[in-house]
Amino acid sequence: MAGQNAWGGGPAAERLTALGIDRPAVAAPVGSYVPAVRDGDLVLTSGQLPFVAGALPRTGKVGAEVTLEQAQELARTAAVNAVAAVHELVGDLEAVVQVVKVVGFVASAPDFTAQPAVVNGASDVLAEIFGEAGRHARSAVGVAVLPLDSPVEVEITVRVR
Repeated sequence: MAGQNAWGGGPAAERLTALGIDRPAVAAPVGSYVPAVRDGDLVLTSGQLPFVAGALPRTGKVGAEVTLEQAQELARTAAVNAVAAVHELVGDLEAVVQVVKVVGFVASAPDFTAQPAVVNGASDVLAEIFGEAGRHARSAVGVAVLPLDSPVEVEITVRVR
């Protein structure tokens, strides 16, 4: 169908295509949960790791084995994975009215304090995808360790039609 790609049609899908972002497969849960759930007009994702083709491109702590710039790119990837989980659940990104909240977890070296800068990678890509509807409330939290030694994890809440 004209104007359609793996993300579907509409402005958000067109922005993803223009950004060169292919729709990733939604990662299978590694525990007793689902990738995303809808509650009324909200879709909440589980925490998404920055998997690329089923693997983590980097592991370790930000500020030690992982640089700030690498972590920002990983946060961007994790946010795209969260968008894919939303897409899989609702079937159409045009149903997304607003990105409401982003929570970013950063596995941090003890002296690393730039968690907000890391999570900007997620926030920035959501604004690139959804425009003004991508602006959101946010938390950026430093943690000792994340699943599979991932440097970052991102979860999002979106309002849908």
